[in-house]
Amino acid sequence: MSGTTGAAASDFSDTVSCSTCFHHCRLSKGQTGQCRARRNQDGKIIPLNYGQLTALALDPIEKKPLKMFYPGSMILSAGSYGCNLHCPFCQNAEISQSGPEIQTEYMPPEELAARAQSLIGRGNIGVAYTYNEPLVCWEYVRDTAKLVHEKGMKNVVVTNGSVSIPVLEEILPYTDAMNIDLKGFTDSWYRYLDGDLETVKNAIKVCSKSCHVELTTLIVPEMNDSCEEMRQLAQWTASVDKNIPLHITRFFPRYHMSDLKPASPDTVYSLVDTALKYLTNVFPGNCQGSYF
Repeated sequence: MSGTTGAAASDFSDTVSCSTCFHHCRLSKGQTGQCRARRNQDGKIIPLNYGQLTALALDPIEKKPLKMFYPGSMILSAGSYGCNLHCPFCQNAEISQSGPEIQTEYMPPEELAARAQSLIGRGNIGVAYTYNEPLVCWEYVRDTAKLVHEKGMKNVVVTNGSVSIPVLEEILPYTDAMNIDLKGFTDSWYRYLDGDLETVKNAIKVCSKSCHVELTTLIVPEMNDSCEEMRQLAQWTASVDKNIPLHITRFFPRYHMSDLKPASPDTVYSLVDTALKYLTNVFPGNCQGSYF
């Protein structure tokens, strides 16, 4: 496993501060951060989930979702455990909200890159780091992505964007596309999710200059579903680049929000119309068929 860099830790007294994300967890020896995936071990922050996979599947690229990056192709999708946000509607909560106690299979970067290469004949273009928040173990993403590039394939990172700029600088040289969750456009909503809106906005600005970026906003009823909030979100995105694709996705009951009704398809389509006043490419998601 590669050693940590300045993006990972700084010493202070008997604790270590993890600078992977905006939480800046100050950890005593043996203590694990909010993400459940990074720990102070002998005075250094280490990723506990390096190479520890909980999920591996060959997916259509559109499931990431990426609409305008090699459409019609497949990509080998790998996930581990841990996340630095705590969204009550998470569809992958069984892994994202878990820690080292969850069952995993160790797969070093060399093996994952080789597995991806072996699937080229089935339409695979590379590796997607997804399912949980992959950048709580940015070291594994960086190390694997470098090998994937050496084999002539692509790397996709599906992330909540809640990471520091030094972490992004570690992975962006090897990243071809990203889908970044922009979960809404109010500070209060992000605080509810244990997140920080400004951190995500900064990530979008940095990443959009380096690779193909698409955004996803999940519409949760009475939480982030107003036309005014979508107008502000779309206007800001257009100020970065009006051609950034935006996926506006319908909420279905999940995790701690299992009793909430699904978002209305009409609401999603209305928000798509609002966003299209400012952005070139806006796509509805999860609106086909009925939940019940």
